[in-house]
Amino acid sequence: MPAGPAEAETLSTVWIVVVVVGLATVVFKATGPVLVGRRVLPPAIADVVALLAPVLLAALVVTQTVGGDNELVLDARLAGVGAGAVAIAARAPLPIVVVAAAATTALVRLLA
Repeated sequence: MPAGPAEAETLSTVWIVVVVVGLATVVFKATGPVLVGRRVLPPAIADVVALLAPVLLAALVVTQTVGGDNELVLDARLAGVGAGAVAIAARAPLPIVVVAAAATTALVRLLA
């Protein structure tokens, strides 16, 4: 079944956004080495930079887990993230963490 004009327009918009975000990421990542060059960052700034990725990932996980349309949503996703956190705390391998989180989420959805 061919896509209608509205679907084709939405698909094109999505791909434009993906490409723009990808290019912005490359430019953003390139600015550090270009601006700093071979200079060493001060320790305070280096510490902040080292924490940026984990903090951004944690923020993404939280917003995707409990975020809704301007409301707090507590559902099966939260149980899955909790199971994943427990598996990480137990030093389980990444595939086991993913399976534990997915299985817990599925089980809670099945029982709810």
